[in-house]
Formats: sequence, structure tokens, C-alpha cells
Amino acid sequence: MKGRKKEFEETETRTGGKAELAVFILLLIIALGSTIGFGAVDQPAQALVFLVISITAALWAYGSWRTGRFCYSNSLVQLPLAGLVVIGVIQLLPLGGSSVPSELLSVAPSSALSIDPFATRLFTIRLLFYLVFFAMALVFIRSARRLRTVVVVLLIFGPVMAMFGITQRLADPDTIYGIREAYQAIPFGPFVNQHHFAALMVMISGIAFGLLAGGGVKRDKKPLLWIGVVIMLLALIFTSSRGALISYIGMALFVFLSASALRKRSERDDASEARGRRLSMFAGAAAFIVIVLGLAAFMGVGDRYFRGIGDDTNTDVTNGRTHFWNIAGKIFLDSPVIGTGHDTYGIAFTKYDTWKGLYRLQNVHNEYLQALSDSGILGFACVAAFIFLLFRDSLKVIFGRGSPLRASIAAGALAGILGILIHSFFDFPLRTPSNGFVFLLLAALAVAQSDHALNDSTAAVSEP
Repeated sequence: MKGRKKEFEETETRTGGKAELAVFILLLIIALGSTIGFGAVDQPAQALVFLVISITAALWAYGSWRTGRFCYSNSLVQLPLAGLVVIGVIQLLPLGGSSVPSELLSVAPSSALSIDPFATRLFTIRLLFYLVFFAMALVFIRSARRLRTVVVVLLIFGPVMAMFGITQRLADPDTIYGIREAYQAIPFGPFVNQHHFAALMVMISGIAFGLLAGGGVKRDKKPLLWIGVVIMLLALIFTSSRGALISYIGMALFVFLSASALRKRSERDDASEARGRRLSMFAGAAAFIVIVLGLAAFMGVGDRYFRGIGDDTNTDVTNGRTHFWNIAGKIFLDSPVIGTGHDTYGIAFTKYDTWKGLYRLQNVHNEYLQALSDSGILGFACVAAFIFLLFRDSLKVIFGRGSPLRASIAAGALAGILGILIHSFFDFPLRTPSNGFVFLLLAALAVAQSDHALNDSTAAVSEP
């Protein structure tokens, strides 16, 4: 065990220098700063984030030039993201035709495959920056120290954001930071959409649960982790997000099942000690549930979870989702191969809507159906491949020969990812850019130091 721990401690990236450190710090700033900045949902905020990513990539290139070699990860998890970018580029090619008579327009109609080239172009650019961010995270978040740094930063950031969100909801529920009103939405914390804030809590809580259920964490640190988990779950309950609550339960179950499997593989305690540990775990979980539910009830949270139930004026407990999902299926059947274009569901929806404009929306409230409607079978295949490769590589890390701490981090990160994937059946939490960056950070934590390693490509420059 000591040999494995030493191997984990000594694993470092191989680019070195101040440029590497700057890239690492900027990766954290991008994820956390975009969260604080309203989730980076506004185009000016996105432009600023993309500028910072470009600067970070330039530092990556500079570090490679300084060392004379280019370091990159050969993780296959990057390929599906690249595939989605390629699909977006194809959708922008002038290979289609316009159904609008040219005499009705002052400019020539678009002949792109996408029915909304502007929206597809913006979304493809966002995917490209996600890919660059993820590629850098895989390279620069690999050593034990940096893995721990990312985990600690997220575990501090999550409860702080949760406390801020709860305080803001109690003091001024209609504005963000007391200055910005969220029209046609219910804000929470720095986010315009309270459900997407709940998704952030699920992702960060996954890491905390991974450390609590796994090994490698000192006993005196666990009470602090439990306090953070309670605060984040309380904030989640305040958002009244049923999808997030379901995903939270799935996330927690995955962590404890993974921890149980790891214990069975390396069980060294006798039967009585193992039984005592299981009883302690269940007792702690029960106490945790009682405390959180008691606090939520004390603060008057709960009624909003039963919206649409028992209300004669609104018998649809899905809030229109079944209608949105049905239309997404019709759009897919009409454009099954490559879809109508990235981020075009809002335009395509109007053609199939039978509710006479009762809803005006941009998303399906189901990321998998939106992948089918926006990018067809090809796009859905990329999404499925990303999930498969991510789970495959993460499970290799969890059940591999690494240290208990490394396995706990990977299990927690994968649990947070699983939570967001479950939530994506009912909502579109990854459409908030900051959630996308945190999600990719978790993906890097989950697969780092698996059986694929960094590769060096000798740069065609002389040593400085």
C-alpha cells in the first residue's frame, strides 16, 4: 500500500514551469468564475470566458515551446466532444435548401443544413471551447497535489455558494446579488435558473460523498465534509427541483455501492468489525436524512415539490415535458441522420407545436432527446460514446491499483457525473456553461491517471 501511495504522490505532469501552474490556476478560475458570473449564460460573459480559455491555451502552447515538447492526453473520452464539433461544422455547410421564397427576403436565404445557422454556430463554438478546456484539464490536473487542490477548492466553493443561495432566497428571492432580476425564471444563488443551481450542488456533493464513503480521508476531517454536504443538500431542497432530488439519490446510491464493492475486494477487517462499520454507515445516513429534512421543514420548504398534484387547474405534473418530448421525437423522425442543427429545438418546435404557442421554449428538458432532435443519430452516438468511455475509464481508476484516496476521488467525481446525467433526463442543466465546465472538471478528476498516460510530441523548435 505504501508503494502505491508513493507512486500516486510522485505522479506529475511533464510540462513544468510557471506556464503550467498558470494554466492550472486559470482552469479553476474559468469554472468558478463563470459560476459566480450568473453561470455565464449571457453572451458577453461567454465571450469573456472564451477569451480566458484562449489565453490559457496560449500558455499551454508557450509552455510546450519552452520545454521543446508538446504534452497531451490520449484519452479517447475527448473524441466524442470533437465529433460533436465536427457535426456542428457539417450542419453549417451550404448543403441544404431554403423553403422560403427568395423574393420575400431582402437577403439571400440560408442554404445551411441547420435551420438556424446562427444558433448552431454559437453552440459549435461553445463545444469547441469545451473541448479545449477538457483537453487542458486532462493534461494539467493529474498529479496528486493538483487533484487534491481541485477537490478542496470545489468542496469549499460548493457550501459557500449554497449558503449564499439560501441567504439570498430568504432575503430577496427575486433578484441575483440584489441587482439583477430574472425574467420568466426563478433565480437561486448566482444562477438565473434555480434547477441548474441544484445540478451544481449534486455534482459537488458527489465528490464529498466519495471521500466520506471511500478511504484516504482522516477521521477528523469527515465532520467538516458532512457539514458541507448538509448545507449543499439544504440548498438543493430550497430550489424545489424534483429532477435534482432524484439525481441526488442516484448519485448517493452509486457512491455507497462503489464503496461497498471496493471494501469487499480488499476486506481486511474481521466479520464483526465489518458489520459494525456497515451499521455505523447506515446510522449516519439516517441521522443525515433526519437533520436535513428537519431543517428544510423548519424553514418552510416542501410544498413546492408537490406542484401540479391535486390541482384541478393543472393536471400535468410534468409541467409540459411530455409535450416537449413528443415533439422532439417528431423532429428526429423528420431529420434522423444529422438533425436540424445544434441548439435549434426552439425554432423547430414551432412547426410541430399543437398547443397554439402556450409554451415558448428553447430546450426539450431532456438532453438525450435534444441530442436526437438537434443532431440526429450521429450526435446521439457521440453523446452515448462519451458516457461509455467516461464510465469505462473511471471504473478502471476506481477499481485499479491506485491509492484509496485516488479511488475515492474518482468514485465521487463519477457519482457527480452520474447525478448530472440523471438530471439531464428531466432538464437541461449542462446548457448553463459554468455547469459544463464543472462537469468537465469532474470528468478529468474521474479519468486522470488511468491506463492512458500523457504523450510527448517533440516540438519542432530548439531549446530556448
